[in-house]
Amino acid sequence: MSETLPMFPLGTVLFPGVSVPLHVFEDRYRALVHHLLRVPDPVDRVFGSVAIREGYEVGDHGNQSLYRVGCRIRMTEVEAHSDGTFDLVGVGLERIALDRLDTTGPYPLGHVTTRPDATPPALEEVVERARVMFTAYRSALAQVRGDLLPDELPEDPTYLSWTLAALTPLPMPDRQALLEAEDANERLLLATDLLRAELRAMNVIPSLPATEVARTRWSPN
Repeated sequence: MSETLPMFPLGTVLFPGVSVPLHVFEDRYRALVHHLLRVPDPVDRVFGSVAIREGYEVGDHGNQSLYRVGCRIRMTEVEAHSDGTFDLVGVGLERIALDRLDTTGPYPLGHVTTRPDATPPALEEVVERARVMFTAYRSALAQVRGDLLPDELPEDPTYLSWTLAALTPLPMPDRQALLEAEDANERLLLATDLLRAELRAMNVIPSLPATEVARTRWSPN
């Protein structure tokens, strides 16, 4: 069933269960934050985000093309500054599909439908293989450039799949593919394949992790 939701397109892919800091300075997104602050119950201060396939977060031209699968985000913390900007923290709730975007108002408004995961039971061997591959990737990354990704991972397969998707610094299309995977099994299998490919590339160019070759940089709104 379709509903309307304030939208904040970003130059990155967000995942359910994962928090993200945002610095808000453009007029349309400041208007969005003001709208959320007028919502009496903080639990209902929710907006949507989809990644920008082509274009920019800022400027008159804005985003030219958006991915259609994104995430519903709850604003959990917000700090207002004297210059009218905001710093906020959002937490991903569940996936959404963007059916239509209306940009005629003070902030973008999306017509969206919830896109829940399918719910087949996660296969134990798939979960274990993903854990092993992430451990190997974490170790290789630490040796190459000293980065230490978290070594404690969630037990729940669905949250594990989202955690691996969020932790691994992959190019935008790969991150979007992880977001669009239909269930935890599919997501864990894909994450395992992507991590294996990263490891192979790092072995070919040991001084430069493959993630640095085509990483999508964070861009402000």
